[in-house]
Amino acid sequence: MSDSRTVVATIGRDKFNTQLSNAVHSLVADEPVDAGGQDAGPTPGDYMRMSLASCTAITLRMYANRKQLDVEKIVVTVTSGQQQYKTVFTCVIAVTGNITEEQRARLEEIAHRCPVHKVLTNPIEIETKLVLA
Repeated sequence: MSDSRTVVATIGRDKFNTQLSNAVHSLVADEPVDAGGQDAGPTPGDYMRMSLASCTAITLRMYANRKQLDVEKIVVTVTSGQQQYKTVFTCVIAVTGNITEEQRARLEEIAHRCPVHKVLTNPIEIETKLVLA
């Protein structure tokens, strides 16, 4: 694999241990024991929440650094659940540092600009093709 935007998930007969890789990194996804897995790694849903949380944190850190804001630490907590016919992600951002109310409001605005947030809040199309190997 040469494209860092391409990931591969490989699962064998083990329930439900899945090897994930991109051009550089390898991770494991699994399901909890009570769902038939071995809890060897985060669930796919956990990875989606972690993706939003980490992208938000990185985006805010980049902005704070560029604007030289006095931000010591950023903690982003993401939960998700079903509400009627849609999935709702709740993102709580805790910022430690000496910032004004205006800077706080701007950071909240910037949080909505992280690439993962944009993907999750815009129309998504998934093309799936099954091939025999």
